[in-house]
Amino acid sequence: MFKRALAIVLCLIFSGLPAIAADQTAGRINALIPAATRNSQPTKVKDDLQWNDLLQTTQSGRVRAGLLDGSILSLGSNSQLKVLQHDAKSQQTSLEMDYGKLRNKVVKITQPGGKYEVKTPNAVIGVIGTDFYVAYENNLTTVICYTGQVSVVSQGEAKVLKKSQQASSNQQQVTLQPNQMVVIGTTLPPAGFPPESDMIRASMIDTNVPAASLIAAPKFWVPVAVGVVGGGIAGGWVATHSGGSPVIPPAVTCGAVGRIRCGK
Repeated sequence: MFKRALAIVLCLIFSGLPAIAADQTAGRINALIPAATRNSQPTKVKDDLQWNDLLQTTQSGRVRAGLLDGSILSLGSNSQLKVLQHDAKSQQTSLEMDYGKLRNKVVKITQPGGKYEVKTPNAVIGVIGTDFYVAYENNLTTVICYTGQVSVVSQGEAKVLKKSQQASSNQQQVTLQPNQMVVIGTTLPPAGFPPESDMIRASMIDTNVPAASLIAAPKFWVPVAVGVVGGGIAGGWVATHSGGSPVIPPAVTCGAVGRIRCGK
């Protein structure tokens, strides 16, 4: 009788394990500009984000997602991002971007062995807690550090093609401080690179997606700045430039061109 009761209890316990293991929620969609998809299906504000989910945007689409640990992802247009893993408790986050533009506002990692990394086809970017940008286009990875510190390691035959003069490097690894950047690739573009200040400004515009949590009213339309699409690194450059070092604004800024619909 005792053995039978024990067997029943064990069956009940183990029968619940698949359901527990299947709960791999990584975060939630907070704002978007259509058209954007999750796993090839149209996504909307408040949709959950799961491990191995694939986010994609078209030329007119952008997505802003909040991870469970408080980190924020802002995916620009013409981009594809896969959330391989996000364990908020152990602070293990791994993202994979095949193409496009992504801004990451990462909470500080305090857990032993914790990591936050973004992989592109020719580089791995790792941080402890910072605000940074990653783009992969035309076989080039561009990384810009806004705050904190970013480590960039080139993969395969890729190498450093351009970096801020103050950025420290050691063979395949580059460490970026605030307002520093690096471009990883195998071949220099024929037209070269725009000034660093232009590249930094363009990166912030190209990944600007207002957070729904900052909008107190019900759903309505608000203006948002949209970057100019063109040739070169990071998919487009700001048409005007006043010179000097750019000032890094908050993760959310609104301009006067284009429209976005946000929901709470």
